[in-house]
Amino acid sequence: MALIAIFLLGIGNFAMHKAVLESHHPLLGRMPWFVHMLGGRVTLATEFLVLLAAMTLAANGLPWLVWVYLAYSALNAFAAWLILSRRI
Repeated sequence: MALIAIFLLGIGNFAMHKAVLESHHPLLGRMPWFVHMLGGRVTLATEFLVLLAAMTLAANGLPWLVWVYLAYSALNAFAAWLILSRRI
């Protein structure tokens, strides 16, 4: 059950991340050069590594990691909302 929850949260994280990258927000222009490398694919790869680590740790006996990944996803959602609604 923990793996399914983390996987579904990961799908949401990828969707939010992609939406922020495609928003062309002026804040993205201030990011370091590696964020822009390959059109943002490096940051998507980092997002994948975070998801992979969370799923691996949950599969190896840390079911409470779902709550940690849920908090991470909530922070991502809040940041994406701020960026996409142009509040920052």
